[in-house]
Amino acid sequence: MGRLSENSVLNVKNRSFSVTARVEVTSTPVEGVLIAQGGRFGGWSVYVHGGRLTFLYNVLGIQHYAVVADEQVPTGSLELRAELAYDGGGLGKGGDVTLYHDGTKVGSGRVDATQPLIFSADETTDVGYESGTCVSPEYTTRTSRFTGRLRWVRLDVGTDTHDHHLDPEHRMHVALAQQ
Repeated sequence: MGRLSENSVLNVKNRSFSVTARVEVTSTPVEGVLIAQGGRFGGWSVYVHGGRLTFLYNVLGIQHYAVVADEQVPTGSLELRAELAYDGGGLGKGGDVTLYHDGTKVGSGRVDATQPLIFSADETTDVGYESGTCVSPEYTTRTSRFTGRLRWVRLDVGTDTHDHHLDPEHRMHVALAQQ
């Protein structure tokens, strides 16, 4: 599934969120994108590179914060999950990231900043591959296709939104810019 506009996907900005993917891996190392939102100039991606689950947050194409699992994704049917626990306290803050294989913690790290309002006017969300410019420099559109079997991907968002820090006029400008 791909080319989903930013407005047709849950808003993950300024809040905690998690991505869970049910995959089947028959041979290792497995590679490719589970889900990616945005592109080269801002966004996030959960993917497998070098056989290791990776979460990358790209802030405006200037800062890249990557969290990589300590061990390779094993063969079999399993759930891969990445969680970002947003710091709160306003817009564009950072958070702690934790990676899991079937509920077992396999890595953790830090994202020092996030994009507060919009990822892109023309980049989209893709599942199983990335179709536009790539969020991560570690793969290309040609090499982004997930090599295992991707059963489903679930995106969950926290209730810790900080949108109330935007005044109504600014919120209207953002809404109009996204149309």
